Amino acid sequence: MKRGKLRIYLGAAPGVGKTYAMLSEAHRRIERGTDCVVAFVEHHKRPRTEVMLHGLEQIPRREVEYRGTMFTEMDVDAVLLRRPAVALVDELAHTNIPGSRNAKRWQDIDELLAAGIDVVSNVNIQHLESLGDVVATITGVRQRETVPDEVVRRADQIELVDMAPQALRRRMAHGNIYKPDKVDAALSNYFRPGNLTALRELALLWVADHVDEHLREYRAEHDIRNTWQARERIVIGLTGGPEGRVLIRRAVRLAEKGAGGEVLAVYISRSDGLTSASPKELGEQRALVEALGGTFHHVVGDDIPSALLDFARGVNATQIVLGVSRRRTWQYVFGPGVSATVARESGPDLDVHIVTHDEVSRGRGLPMTRGTRLGRSRIAGGWLVGVVGPVLLTVLLDSAAPDVGLANDVLLFLTLTVAAALIGGLAPALASAAFGSLLLNYYFTPPLRRLTIADPENMVALAIFVGVAVSVASVVDLAARRTHQAARLRAESETLSFLAGSVLSGETSLDALLERVRETFGMESVVLLERDGDVGPWTCTSRVGEPRPHGRPLTRPEDADVDIPVSDHMALALSGRVLPAEDRRVLSAFATQAAGLLDRRRLVSEARHARELGESNRIRTALLAAVSHDLRTPLAGIKASVTSLRSHDVEWSDEDRTELLTGIEAGADRLDKLVGNLLDMSRLQTGTVDPLIREIDLDEVIPMAVVDLPEAGVVLDIPENLPMVRVDPGLLERAVANIVENAVTHSPDNEPVLISASAIADRVEVRIVDRGPGVPDDAKERIFASYPRHDPTPNSSGAGLGLAVARGFTEAMGATLSPEDTPGGGLTMVLSLRSGAAATDLPTTAMT
Repeated sequence: MKRGKLRIYLGAAPGVGKTYAMLSEAHRRIERGTDCVVAFVEHHKRPRTEVMLHGLEQIPRREVEYRGTMFTEMDVDAVLLRRPAVALVDELAHTNIPGSRNAKRWQDIDELLAAGIDVVSNVNIQHLESLGDVVATITGVRQRETVPDEVVRRADQIELVDMAPQALRRRMAHGNIYKPDKVDAALSNYFRPGNLTALRELALLWVADHVDEHLREYRAEHDIRNTWQARERIVIGLTGGPEGRVLIRRAVRLAEKGAGGEVLAVYISRSDGLTSASPKELGEQRALVEALGGTFHHVVGDDIPSALLDFARGVNATQIVLGVSRRRTWQYVFGPGVSATVARESGPDLDVHIVTHDEVSRGRGLPMTRGTRLGRSRIAGGWLVGVVGPVLLTVLLDSAAPDVGLANDVLLFLTLTVAAALIGGLAPALASAAFGSLLLNYYFTPPLRRLTIADPENMVALAIFVGVAVSVASVVDLAARRTHQAARLRAESETLSFLAGSVLSGETSLDALLERVRETFGMESVVLLERDGDVGPWTCTSRVGEPRPHGRPLTRPEDADVDIPVSDHMALALSGRVLPAEDRRVLSAFATQAAGLLDRRRLVSEARHARELGESNRIRTALLAAVSHDLRTPLAGIKASVTSLRSHDVEWSDEDRTELLTGIEAGADRLDKLVGNLLDMSRLQTGTVDPLIREIDLDEVIPMAVVDLPEAGVVLDIPENLPMVRVDPGLLERAVANIVENAVTHSPDNEPVLISASAIADRVEVRIVDRGPGVPDDAKERIFASYPRHDPTPNSSGAGLGLAVARGFTEAMGATLSPEDTPGGGLTMVLSLRSGAAATDLPTTAMT
């Protein structure tokens, strides 16, 4: 069955019009004849949104009872049974009521998509999981209802519903979002201009990054190499010299001129040659570019201008920043240099900035060494000097200087042999020595014009010439091979130092390491494959990059251009080009590190699981220790009372029977509260408490919390004009009940517990005051610990869980619970709740 398509309307804040846009899209589709229904849309009594629902078929909602209150959720089964072409589902990040089919609404939507139903939904930027900390920093509000970024990124279409902060505040002031009595508080808190501007910027940048991903995929699929200047992306070409810091700062300033600019610093090292890069300087430059918000990349390439341009076009860069060459003036006879070459070959799609600096013409500091893997031009030059050179020298000496002497002739021919060795290697030098000896014998050794030697001294001279020529050529070739080995080791150590630096700097992501491998060796894709046994199928553990169009993803090491075995059941596979054998040693180090990261990730997961098991075991141990006595006490009382009632030896009066039954009921109540606290503590320890936050009046909750306590033991002072609070009523009731019960237990019989409430700024404080013995300062936090109990009252009972459960519930609701000394003696518990008027932490049920 073909999977349905997901379209998401993304907004920066509540009220920008996501639900309205979604409903408008539904009307347009219905006009085109599409079968479209409303699976779940919350209009929040906003007239304009409510009007848009007219004319749309709405699937009845499913009612769910939770803690005595009825709630409505999307009926997934009804939608699947109706099977429309398109379903509208509001509030993607919504958390379903406990007991629902799925925990989150995006999971409900995933079921609809799997059934082939297209879904249109919406979400606010602050509910993306990766932005939780950023939004909390900006607004001071921690969003509890979130959706994984990957769920949103997988959408087939993402449309930004944008609105200027000023326009959104005007919409708020006109009462189009919240009720008039909440407008002022909302405008002065969450909907401040600075908050809205920052959230809008987050939304715009997130969508821009998402669009950039699609652009890269499209360019790769269609093999588009030219740069599309859709976004300013600046590449800095670093050489490892001191001028790099100037280039980095200049590039960052260029990026800051355009919103959303990105800076990428790249260092290109030769695969087989020594460079003038200072590892220390490169490390400092890397730290600088990362501190300024850019990224650092290390690429291997023999042709530096081509490698730089390929990298820039690969990342769709728009500008390249290079420094003026540090070479001295006379060195330009060997070529125009990297900067000039890049500027000439960049084409019209890349702007090249060549920046001056203090190191111009001061030299590179370390000698530049030639590549030891000779190209065709070098080999051709060596043969030209070794074969044609002796001919030209013979003509010159025979016509212009026939009488310079055999010794000088031998030295001149020896010079050509050395030159051929330096340029083309051993083979051209040996050919030059052999050909030169023949020419010397025929033209310059008596008898002339004959391949014979009359004078034994001349024979010795020619023999010495051949011997010296061969020796010099061999020494030069040996030096070149040693240089090549040193260069390879230097290049390998440089790459490995970057690998070690990445590990030490905290780059422990397996995908990041594979991406570094792909960049370093210029590959198209890198895949880490693993299998369970010797003959089991290979599975992809991690993958970066994609093969060229029409290329198949790697599923076996045998299909790769390069495969590095990591172990019997793991291999690193690369596609793009065949690497030389000497590169495999460095690649093996990367492969080993990748396997280590994979093992580390699994060990972390196992350690986390072990900690959870250890915590569960600790909880069970503490639970047994805490309740060993507290369960027996009420059970003993119940058992004694039941035994007495069943006794036939004693005639019990009605008054005695009533007293015994009352004792049984009191013991059962104590057991029920103890078991309830134990279950609540277990939920808190395992993180399964899922608060349902809504606005409610305190006078609807506090009286219910003390209904089981003696009326004379509690005094309520709850003003009627208090603002509503944003809490889970059930959790608040349980928390207050535990706190008050603890206060009543420790208060003298003639001193009732006082429960008062007052509004302070954007909070509402509930104070539970007792006149008991109080708690020392050093024990105030210990009274909230699980199971241990600071209990100076000899008659107290219970496992000491009440206050621990109360604090756990209050923190789950975003509230706080703290102890204070009561003036005159005793303890005051201060419960600080969020005011509903502030409208700070907005759940998805209040967002459209």
